[in-house]
Amino acid sequence: MLHNSGKADADEEKLIVRYEPFKEIVVLQKSWFAAPDDLARFASIIAGGKTTGLYWADGVVFLYFLLPTSSETAAKALVEEGRIYWTLVAYTFMDKYQPIIETKEKIMVPVVDLSSNDIIRKVANWLKQQKA
Repeated sequence: MLHNSGKADADEEKLIVRYEPFKEIVVLQKSWFAAPDDLARFASIIAGGKTTGLYWADGVVFLYFLLPTSSETAAKALVEEGRIYWTLVAYTFMDKYQPIIETKEKIMVPVVDLSSNDIIRKVANWLKQQKA
């Protein structure tokens, strides 16, 4: 930030921006669904009927639940080891991206294309290798 004197703020000059991706994602439980609308129905139910979204990359649509880093163990694993825990990953295969999945009950669930995210693509490819 520039002050009236025209000099940059000393704190801003010291700012370092660095990218440190997770080193490991540990999936504690996975659930495969036979069809995208089954997963959409599950997502709606688990969110208590509120709008929730799904993620899509490389032919896999899924959602995950992150173990909160409010616990000392999870926070330590994240900070010291770059490890996060997903308590549940629910997934199915959907060859082509579509922005909304509509169930027979007319539940509309948005789908976000995150195929540009390296981490999400790696998770999607790992899920493809899992037995349904």
